Amino acid sequence: MTLDRREFLTSSSAAIAAASVIGAPMRPASSQSFAADPMAKELALLALDEARRLGAEYADVRVGRYRNQFISTRERQVTNVTDTDSLGLGIRTLVAGTWGFAATKTLSRDAAVQAAREAAAISRANHAVGGTAVRLAPAAQQVATWQSPAVIDPWDVAIEDKVGLLLRVNEECLQVPAVQFVSSGMFFVKEEKVFANTDGSVIEQTVIRSWTPMQITAMAPDRSDFQSRGSTVMPMGLGYEYVRESLTPDRARHWAEEAAAKLAAKAVEAGEYDLVLAPSHLWLTIHESIGHPTELDRALGFEANYAGTSFVAPPDRVLHNLKYGPEFMNVRADRRQAGSLAAIGYDDEGVPADEWSIVRDGIFVDYQTTREQVGWISEITGVERSHGCSHADSWSSEQFQRMPNVSLLPGREDLSVADLIAATERGIYIVGDGSFSIDQQRYNFQFGGQVFHEIRDGKVVGQLRDVAYQARTPDFWNAMDMIGGPQSYELGGSFFDGKGQPGQVNAVSHGCPPARFRRINVINTGRRS
Repeated sequence: MTLDRREFLTSSSAAIAAASVIGAPMRPASSQSFAADPMAKELALLALDEARRLGAEYADVRVGRYRNQFISTRERQVTNVTDTDSLGLGIRTLVAGTWGFAATKTLSRDAAVQAAREAAAISRANHAVGGTAVRLAPAAQQVATWQSPAVIDPWDVAIEDKVGLLLRVNEECLQVPAVQFVSSGMFFVKEEKVFANTDGSVIEQTVIRSWTPMQITAMAPDRSDFQSRGSTVMPMGLGYEYVRESLTPDRARHWAEEAAAKLAAKAVEAGEYDLVLAPSHLWLTIHESIGHPTELDRALGFEANYAGTSFVAPPDRVLHNLKYGPEFMNVRADRRQAGSLAAIGYDDEGVPADEWSIVRDGIFVDYQTTREQVGWISEITGVERSHGCSHADSWSSEQFQRMPNVSLLPGREDLSVADLIAATERGIYIVGDGSFSIDQQRYNFQFGGQVFHEIRDGKVVGQLRDVAYQARTPDFWNAMDMIGGPQSYELGGSFFDGKGQPGQVNAVSHGCPPARFRRINVINTGRRS
């Protein structure tokens, strides 16, 4: 089907006339969303028409504007302010069952048509070297608009106001004795894009994300030791209102006091402990030991060069057979959760955001898939449609399978972290994420953290230091014997989840309650021979 662009152009006649000038570049008006600009749709549909004319059985195109703002400070000074703004068009074609992709930063009619020709030519060149023909799972036509639930667009807030907030929280940290260094920053992302494909979908989306990283360092009086506190505020798919709520002087002072207290913390004795893991820590363990292993391309070996494959393979043996954890363990994948980093309305193949089980009652039941991948395992899973996991980090990048939000669901009993600590005789309560290491199959791992509280007879008795724990993924999750309830559920996440060659980054959240794990091996990372 050749799309009729007249169905989608609703702007003023002047805007359409401007778009019709051969070779005239498009520039978004500052007063309106790039995704809503009718000329973005015009160029997308021109490229699709050309792809169909050249024999593509399927094509999709993304016209996007990707903005980033970085502000960084250290103690009482501003160290960097950077704004980036990137616009362009990328088109993917399926010719004779083979993919091709091309992109252009020139937003004109001529450039859009030429990009389609280049993508189709690449499809034919790839077809010439052979391979299995791509078969896409069906997807319904979508004509829609979606945007993040951001109340305040970060780009509507003056740089002076942002810098002022950062310097105020820095100053509060410096009032804590022993704190010598503090760095803080703000990082904002805004993606405005139009997606269209030859199935008839035309989708406008605006995605906003915010993050306020901090690093607070305390120094011993004789400078013989220093300890840091980072991982303070989790990034979210929200606007500047989240920054105002989460980055306050009172909270900053608390983090600074935690850094100073680490100087007097007792070195941990290596051995087995029961671990109570806060959501601010456990999200990263979920990411590395559940999120990445259940990516289907990684499980089938297509991701081996970058970060290894997965022990959750082969699909015909592990699906519905692998006991990932206890019966109360349920892990959900989703791209719908409001405020999460991976929240969208539609993925970069036009598939509506989905929600599904990865682990149900402790058993592994499904992978993360795209339209191309779902048919690889549909006979085993019985699932015939994509889970909507296609994503590209730029208009110039080709989309491929990326992780959605992957979250450990809370238990039915409304337990708090205090309840888990009270039930623990000898353990460690870990807050915040730290260093980590995991092998090429996502099987053997080691995780550190930010703050480590010693637990004795159901009470926190002080801080520990130099703590890291080691385990094998199935052993670790099957050692989980207590889990927090709905009121204790929180989101953690990462702005920079890397994957692919050439590498791309993806933002993803992982929600979870606090949880307890029995008899986990803890090592002392500070000992020297």
